Order: sequence, then C-alpha cells, then structure tokens
Amino acid sequence: MAIVMQAKPSSMPKTKFSFPWQTAFALLMLGFLYLPILVMAVYSLNESASSAKWTGVTLKWYARALQDERMMAALGTSLQVAVISVAISAVVGTLMAVGLSRYRFPGKVAYQTVAYLPPIVPDITMGVATLVALATFAVPLSFWTIVAAHVVFCLAYVALTISTRINDLDPNLEEAALDLGATPFQAFIKVLLPELSPAILSGCLLAFALSMDDLVISSFTSGGGASTLPMEIFSRIRRTVKPDLNALSVLLLVISGGAAIAAEVIRYRSAQKRLQG
Repeated sequence: MAIVMQAKPSSMPKTKFSFPWQTAFALLMLGFLYLPILVMAVYSLNESASSAKWTGVTLKWYARALQDERMMAALGTSLQVAVISVAISAVVGTLMAVGLSRYRFPGKVAYQTVAYLPPIVPDITMGVATLVALATFAVPLSFWTIVAAHVVFCLAYVALTISTRINDLDPNLEEAALDLGATPFQAFIKVLLPELSPAILSGCLLAFALSMDDLVISSFTSGGGASTLPMEIFSRIRRTVKPDLNALSVLLLVISGGAAIAAEVIRYRSAQKRLQG
C-alpha cells in the first residue's frame, strides 16, 4: 500500500522589501538641501581655479582664504557682532523670559506676542523696518547699528528657548527657597539660574549661529566701513565664484553649524535629564 506524502506549505512568511514613499521623500528633501553644500565643499578642494574641471586635491584655497586681509577683517567683525549681541541677548532674554513666565502685568499677552515675533518676520522686512527707524531718529549707520539689529532677533530666540525650559520647572522650588529665608535675588541666582543654564547656553549658541549667518539685516544696517563675512562673500560672489570663496564658505558653515549642533546636543541632554529625574 503506497503512502502518499503531501508537503505542508511553509509557515515562514516571505519577506518583502518595502520602500515607503515617506522615506523616498525624506531622502529627496535631504539631497535637495545638502547636495549643494557637498558640491561646494568638494570644489573647495579642487586644485584648479576653474570649477569646470577637476585636477586634484589641495588645501591651498583654505590657506589663501585665511591670508586674505579683507576676509579676515570681515570675519573679525562678524565674530564681534555675534559675541556682543549674544551676550546682551543672554542677559536681557533671561530676564524677559523669567518676567513673562513668573509675573502678571497689564498688557502681558500683547508684549509676549510682540517680543516673540522676530523669528517669524522675514529678514527683508526686519531690515527695512530697522533702517527706517534709524533714519527717523537720525542715527548714523555703523558697527553698533548692526549689533543693535542683531540683538533684536537674537533676543527672541534666546527668550523662546529659556521660556520653554521655565514652563517645565516646578515653581514650588523658588517658593521653598523663599520660605527658607532666601531673598528673591538669592532664589533666582541659586535655584532658578542653575536650572536654566542649559537652556541659556543652548539659546546663545543658536543665536550665535544665526548672527554669523545673517546677510540681509546686516546689509541694511551696516555703515562706516563695517562689513560682516556674509556681506563680503556676497559682494565677491556676484562677480565670479572662486575656490577661496568656497573654502571660506565651508569654514563659515563649520562655525555656525557647529554652534547649532552644540545647542541641539545641550537641549537634548537637558531634556533627557528632566525625563530621568
């Protein structure tokens, strides 16, 4: 008697390679955003002065950019503007964020709306408005008018970052310090400020990166021979694109990008500590 054996169908599921459209769209957008930066970085290493041909790898354009006196002067101006505007924004922005979060006063909602408006206002609008305001009060354009204009938008970014952190803090901590005999100033310095320090540093680094990259607002408010690095690069790139400009743009990208990445790392670690606590 013959026994017929029937093979049972395999219960192992067949794996299918899936590539969702969301992933394709994300890769397409990342390529659209960062491919030009990659091309610029590659051609900053090209030995040839022409971007039409590739003749080898060299770092001479970086050395030439660092030896350019006008470029280094513009870089120094950008660093001075960024440091001064961020320092002012750190102090004023911290006080503004604490005042808006902890105190009530007439017109608080309107003031809060106006104070946090610069991040969503186009740069061209802010530049024209600042120039008109300076002309109305007959303020001559100089290095300090650039600083004043940068403080306006740096202040909003710093205050927004700090206010987000304040809203997550327990107000009972300050009240406990006051009950234990601390003055309001001591409670602010010893209790609130240490908790806000990661947010303050993160906001300052973000504001520093934005100040270093600003072109439009600086163009409207500069005067007296003051020229920032983005302004100097833009004035030269209108004539022709040289490899040393590519090299200097890469250096500027590294500085501003490093500050932005550091700000995000500090913000992320601060958020993780809050979740673990």
